[in-house]
Amino acid sequence: MPTIRILSDRVANQIAAGEVIERPAAVVKELVENSLDAGATRIEVEFRHGGRSYIRVEDNGSGMTKDDALLSLERHATSKLLETADLGRLDTFGFRGEAVPSIASVSHFELQTRPATGPGTEIVINGGKLVHVRECGLAPGTRTTVTHLFNSVPARRKFLKTDATESAHIIQTVRLYALACPATAFTLVEDGRVLFQSPVCSTLAERVAEIFGRQLAGDLLPVEMTESGLKLSGLIGKPGVSRATRHEMLLFVNRRPVDSRTLNYALIESYATSLAKGRYPVAVLFLNLDPAAVDVNVHPAKREVRFRSEGAVRGFVIRAVLQTLREFNAPAPAEPADHLPGDPQRPALAPIPVPSVMSQPFRPFTRAPFTVEIHPQPAAPVPAAPANPPPLARAPLPASSLMGWRFLGTAHGDYALFEAPGGVVVLDRRAAHERVWFERLQAEFAQGEVASQRLLFALPVELDAIASALLTDRLKFLHAHGLEVAEFGRNFFRIEAVPAWLEPADAETFLRDVLGLMREGRLDEKKADLANEELARLAAQKAVRLPVAVSEAEALTLVARLFACTQPHTSPVGRPTHFELSKGELGRRFQR
Repeated sequence: MPTIRILSDRVANQIAAGEVIERPAAVVKELVENSLDAGATRIEVEFRHGGRSYIRVEDNGSGMTKDDALLSLERHATSKLLETADLGRLDTFGFRGEAVPSIASVSHFELQTRPATGPGTEIVINGGKLVHVRECGLAPGTRTTVTHLFNSVPARRKFLKTDATESAHIIQTVRLYALACPATAFTLVEDGRVLFQSPVCSTLAERVAEIFGRQLAGDLLPVEMTESGLKLSGLIGKPGVSRATRHEMLLFVNRRPVDSRTLNYALIESYATSLAKGRYPVAVLFLNLDPAAVDVNVHPAKREVRFRSEGAVRGFVIRAVLQTLREFNAPAPAEPADHLPGDPQRPALAPIPVPSVMSQPFRPFTRAPFTVEIHPQPAAPVPAAPANPPPLARAPLPASSLMGWRFLGTAHGDYALFEAPGGVVVLDRRAAHERVWFERLQAEFAQGEVASQRLLFALPVELDAIASALLTDRLKFLHAHGLEVAEFGRNFFRIEAVPAWLEPADAETFLRDVLGLMREGRLDEKKADLANEELARLAAQKAVRLPVAVSEAEALTLVARLFACTQPHTSPVGRPTHFELSKGELGRRFQR
């Protein structure tokens, strides 16, 4: 049996680094937090090769004396708290005392620091081993340099992503803390090139405009609400401004960037009637509350938090967001047409309840060789055929293939009603169109025959750092699927051509949705079949342009094309395309 022994500090630090330092962006996060806790009003971050070879974080904070600098390299040495009770009064970003020794144990680490009075100190550590300690000349503040990250842990280095991906995560991390602290000036330098340089901003809106662009800033609404020790402030997207993923839902608790299921679901629920299903809002929200009412010591990375009263926080966020959305959507007050000035106000009539129709279970039916009855219609002039006719503009298929269905009309716009030999069929027109388009596009993608149309005027698009890195690596993949995008500067692109089935006005939204799927790992170009299927599923939703009115010939042609698909009973996202009320069910409903 192996002998039990205490691990050395060096081994313990390297193990701790596995939880705290997952990638170069985590190094930047920890060092920036230390700078902010030191009261810095200016922070400069520089990195090279995605942070693998070089990271430097320099600030003008309070600095440290020689003794404090040496002590900061010991495990669980911190100036943020003294006892457990201090966890309920935390107002700093860091507090665990694990980050600096963990970083020093897996890299070549140089710390240069100087307080407002006294000499500067330089400490060099290589792979957890102290190299030297000496005085140095330095302006008041701290400069930390990390090189050869994970050289002493080759297994961890092997799992790092490409330089572009790691760079994007570093940029996103710095931007989060720049949003959290508008009163601090930030400079970010990659491979000797300044990516962004944001001076001190007086408002959050100014910082958002500098980081994410004026276009996004113009689509945001201010939020401000205080209630029972809770305060919510920030910016949220106007109704209709949405993304395919949650990556632009940026949430902060007491200035700390967090991932909170409570806040995420509260925000999504607030937009339930303002956004389409599957879309997510854009938001930069700050929740301030008593530090004792939130636990930030859930994970060493300090990204997860737990609230003492989850329900109260959730309800407060929903009320605040809904109030802002209602104020934006509130129409101008207008008097009823039959109300004359000076007349007493009449009480509002109670709404007449609309009887609900009982939901019917999905009942697949068998195909039968019935013939369709099409009543003769008056002859009408035939319009000229368009250059690119939509799928349903073609001549209807032979009546014998339509299973004896007779078109009755439409209901509530989206639904088509048919009389079938076995009863009555209700068809979801949108779901049926999506299934037809999905299988058509899937075949085109697999064959590599995607028709595209060049735009007369290219569409400019501004993206965040991570989306830009993803797009740059996958330009050829998108081009092969009919979407031509060209770089036009740092984080700026131009859409020069779109697939023939995509409206140019929807091109930017479609591009952002595709990037969102790539960001979540659901669209991997290395797995061609799965990537084509996922892209076709998204494209089918964009390709469908449902006409308000539908003729009998168009409705029957849709049915024929639907049942020519391999899976006609469901849409690409799994919703039923139709259901049938049998004659027996109709008889039971009417008690026959």
